[in-house]
Amino acid sequence: MADTSDTRTPAQIEADIRRRREVLAETLDEIGMRVHPKTIVGDARAKVAANIDHTVGRAYVQVNRVVSEVRAQFVDEDGAPRLERVVPVALLAVGVVGLLTLGARRRKG
Repeated sequence: MADTSDTRTPAQIEADIRRRREVLAETLDEIGMRVHPKTIVGDARAKVAANIDHTVGRAYVQVNRVVSEVRAQFVDEDGAPRLERVVPVALLAVGVVGLLTLGARRRKG
């Protein structure tokens, strides 16, 4: 049989009860804050913002990679333009702009 005698004084028991109530009140306050709608919404917003930041960061890296690859097609290692590739693309661009301009003029006139 276990010894159930308590050697604490009534004042010590009351102090223990008071401490346990304070701890319980703090725990309940924490739980209340965690399940409060504003806290839940704030946490959800933070997660969405973090996901967006992550996605934007990945997109930036991919775009930067593509731009670097395209740039490498038109600029050599020294940074000088590769005229054998730049000139045909420039002529093509001028031709497309010219055709679009002619088409717009014909529609107006």
